[in-house]
Amino acid sequence: MDQTAIVAEVRDAPPAAARHRWKVLAAGVAANASFSAIFSGIPVTSVVLRADYQLSNTQLGLALGLLSLGVALGELPWGVLTDRLGDRKVLLTGLLGTVAALWLLVLFALPGQGAATFRWLCAGLMLAGLLGGSVNGSSGRAVMGWFRDGERGLAMSIRQTAVPLGGGIGALLLPSLAAHAGFGAVYGALIAGCLASVWLTLLWLREPPPSPQVQPGNGTVAQERSALRSGMVWRLALGTGLLCAPQVALISFGGIFLHDFSHAGLVLISAVMATVQVGAAVSRIASGRWTDRRGNRRGYLRGCALLSAGLFALLGILTAFSAGTSSALVPLALSLTAAGIAVSAWHGVAYTELAVQAGPAQIGTALGLGNSCVFTVFFLTAQAVPPLLQWQGWASVWLAMALVALAVRPLFPPPDQP
Repeated sequence: MDQTAIVAEVRDAPPAAARHRWKVLAAGVAANASFSAIFSGIPVTSVVLRADYQLSNTQLGLALGLLSLGVALGELPWGVLTDRLGDRKVLLTGLLGTVAALWLLVLFALPGQGAATFRWLCAGLMLAGLLGGSVNGSSGRAVMGWFRDGERGLAMSIRQTAVPLGGGIGALLLPSLAAHAGFGAVYGALIAGCLASVWLTLLWLREPPPSPQVQPGNGTVAQERSALRSGMVWRLALGTGLLCAPQVALISFGGIFLHDFSHAGLVLISAVMATVQVGAAVSRIASGRWTDRRGNRRGYLRGCALLSAGLFALLGILTAFSAGTSSALVPLALSLTAAGIAVSAWHGVAYTELAVQAGPAQIGTALGLGNSCVFTVFFLTAQAVPPLLQWQGWASVWLAMALVALAVRPLFPPPDQP
C-alpha cells in the first residue's frame, strides 16, 4: 500500500478515534512533564541543594549525574519492553516506581538526617531516573502509533515540549520551594505530579487502532529489521545524545554559573532558566510544524548543531573577557538564554526521524536507544564540567560545549543520503 492510501485511511478514521489521539498526546505530555520536573527541575535547585546538603561541586555533579545515569541504564530495556508489552503497562509501571523512589528520598535523604544522607540522595536519584525513564519510549511509541506521518513531527515536538515545560515549572517553583519549605516539599510536589500523570494515563492511554503494514521504499524501514542493527539508527541516536551535552551543561550548571561568576540572585537565576525552558518549548513546536511542512528534518538537525556551536562559542568568549564584572551580567544572561533555547529546540524532530528510520514495530527500541545515548551523555557531562571548571574556569566549559556541538553535525546525515 502506498503512502497516499495510508494517509487517506487515517483521514477516514472514525471521528472518535481521531479526537482521542489528542488525549493520548496530552497523557504523554503530562507523563513527560512530570518526569522532566524531576530530571530538569532538581538540577535547577543546585544552589540550594549544594548548601543544604553541604556538597562540594564534585559531589553535586555526582548526585545530579546519577539521576541521568539511572535513566541511561533503563531506557533501552524499557524501550524493548514497550514494543513487547505495550505503552500503557510500561508507562504506569514506570510512573508508580518513580513515586516510590521519591518517597525513599523523603524518608531517608532529607538534609540533616545523618552521615548516610548523601548516599541515600545518590541512590534515590539514580532509582528515580531508572524507573522514570520509562516515560520516554512508551509515550513516544503511543504518539507515533496514533498520528500519521504528516503530523508526527508536530505531535512528537509537542510531546517533547513536555521536557522544557516540566523543567520550566521546576525552575520557577522548586528553587523557592527548596529555600523556604525544604526538600521534603520539593519531593512531595514531584510525587503529586507523577500521580496526576498516572491518573491521565489510566483515563486516556490505550493501544492505537490497527494500521496497515508499510513496506520498504515508502519512507520507513521494514518492520522485521531490528533497529539495533541499523547503522542509520545508531548514527541518529549518537548524534542526538552528543548534542545534549551542551544542553545538560547549561541546565545543570547555568544557575551555578550565574550565581558564582556573575553574582546573580535566586530570582534572576530562576527567571533566566525558566525563560530557557519556555523558549525551548515554543521552538520545539514551531520546528516540528515547520519540518512537517518542508520535509527537511535532517537539514534542520544539522543547522541546529551549527547554531548551537556558534552560540556556545559566543558565551565562552563573553565569559573569558567579562571577568565576572557586574556590568556583564545582562549580556551573559542573554547569551546563556539564547544558547539554551537553540540547543533545546530540535529534540522532537530528532526523535521523529529516529522513529521513522526504525519502523513501526521497533519504535520503542529505537527511542530507548536514543534516550540511553542522551542520558549517558547527561551523566558524563555532569562529571566532566567540575574538572573543566577547576582547570580553566567557566570559559573553558562553554567553549568545550561549542566544540561538542560542532562535532555532532556530521553525525546527522545529509538530506539526500539514503
